[in-house]
Amino acid sequence: MFLSAIIFGLLGSFHCIGMCGPIAFMLPVDRRNKVTQFFQITSYHLGRLFTYSLIGFLFGLLGKGFYFFGFQQQLSIIVGVLMILAILVPKTFQKYNFSNPMNRLVMKVKSSLGKELRKKGNDTFFTIGFLNGFLPCGLVYMAVFGALTTTSMLSGSFYMFLFGLGTIPLMTAVVYVGNFANGFIRKRVQQAIPYVVVVIGILFILRGLGLGIPYVSPVPVTDFHNATQGCH
Repeated sequence: MFLSAIIFGLLGSFHCIGMCGPIAFMLPVDRRNKVTQFFQITSYHLGRLFTYSLIGFLFGLLGKGFYFFGFQQQLSIIVGVLMILAILVPKTFQKYNFSNPMNRLVMKVKSSLGKELRKKGNDTFFTIGFLNGFLPCGLVYMAVFGALTTTSMLSGSFYMFLFGLGTIPLMTAVVYVGNFANGFIRKRVQQAIPYVVVVIGILFILRGLGLGIPYVSPVPVTDFHNATQGCH
């Protein structure tokens, strides 16, 4: 299931060009010194990876609680169903604006980002990336769902870390050459995103069903343990 995190990241980077692309393009990098520029961009990405990992850590903690009480398989099915419903019946989810309670926090993040973008210090790039990671994004939410189905804080953190890694190639290209993705490519990717999300949702459901299919729907650990006890 960690592969789904990278896929979300790769697809999400196309989606995020619209929101995060301008931020990446406006980074106050030193364009005269390529070495300095590389480390500044790397610092920016490390800030984003830190935020995503922190979010994954927190949701991994929740996932561990579900796992402890034996609800991990059911949670995986619920997450898969929600992913599919979000694509098939988006109007149902649009009725509920989940971002309203977070609007104040988002406005503070955007305000802090604006201040940091006007600075020139090398330490500001990590901060920009850190704040950037908190901006709301639909595919980030999907990745958070994935982190929630993990069984530990470290697994959740690693899941979101992989999601962040998947966004790095395209976001780096934006910094170096600007908004290079033409409308045709972006349109094709946007059209593919719903299908990929549905496929990943199905994989989450299969994982939760525990059908004994290697790598796709493995037998739950508790069931396997009980089965081995019965053989004695």
